[in-house]
Amino acid sequence: MSGDSASTIVYVSNAGSAEISVLRLEDDGALKPVQTVDTAGAVMPLTTGPGHRHLYASLRSEPYSVVCYEIDSGTGELTEQARVRLPDNMAYLSTDRHGRFLFAASYSGNVVSVNPIGPDGIVGSEPSVVLATPPHAHSVVVDPSNRYLFAASLGGDVLLQYLFDQVTGVPILNVPPRVPTLPGAGPRHLVFHPDGRWVYVANELDGTVGGYEFDTGTGCLTPIGTYSAIPEECAEPWAAEVRLTPDGRYLYVSERRSSTLAGFRVAADTGALEPLGHTATETCPRGFDIDPSGRYLLAAGQESDALTVHAIDPDTGALTICGRQELGRDPNWVEIVELR
Repeated sequence: MSGDSASTIVYVSNAGSAEISVLRLEDDGALKPVQTVDTAGAVMPLTTGPGHRHLYASLRSEPYSVVCYEIDSGTGELTEQARVRLPDNMAYLSTDRHGRFLFAASYSGNVVSVNPIGPDGIVGSEPSVVLATPPHAHSVVVDPSNRYLFAASLGGDVLLQYLFDQVTGVPILNVPPRVPTLPGAGPRHLVFHPDGRWVYVANELDGTVGGYEFDTGTGCLTPIGTYSAIPEECAEPWAAEVRLTPDGRYLYVSERRSSTLAGFRVAADTGALEPLGHTATETCPRGFDIDPSGRYLLAAGQESDALTVHAIDPDTGALTICGRQELGRDPNWVEIVELR
């Protein structure tokens, strides 16, 4: 492709039909099917490495594995490179900022792991380390500097803080090693604000978002606020994903019981969240993502087997439906990349 052209590609994992849907997102929000990839397993979390040359997919049916795909730079199509066993049933994948290590978190196994990634993008079969966590590790994310690592323990109501050795790939617990959430909150997924000053955590069990100030010198988090992400009529919260627009102005959280997306405006000076209300979306929106331009939010309905495209109003953060695409069964993760 030419240097001034780009394609926005959407990857959706469909666990029930054991496939990955590859779609192209057009400038007007329309979706065009590109490819359907048979994974031969219950595929769930996805992640891409830096430069979007490789995609990694976790299979949560035995044998628990990561499938390594090469991404075609022109079309976004996937070519399988390898299948590598993982230490456990992994509910979350991410990479370090240089694409040299794959992080994984196991909800059922109560561990996080680190595996090396070779220059060819293939994950090494022997983990650098497997670390025990409090119950139900649900995400693991490195900070923008690649020096600190954080894991959310849903059952332990804590965020784990690590120092990350970029040479060996081995995390070491920071001081303090844990930041507690509210009792019964159930921290699930966390995301860094684009400017690196704040971290936000979707709490699955009480339907809140926790905001934290991030100290870049110590690698430690300090709570700054807790915000409800559920509609008033939702009696039994079940929050899932949290994402920020690329400019950091708006934050969204999906809530599965009410099938809604909660929106917030992010205060530029304090990181505090101002509620913007709730928008109906696909049934049981376990996974969603925001495209690199910040114009569209794409939410997958785990129980509706479809993907809705919501246009994001740049002035208000309001969401407006502008498209829909049927998918395979049990879509649960959305990953959007821009290819140049």
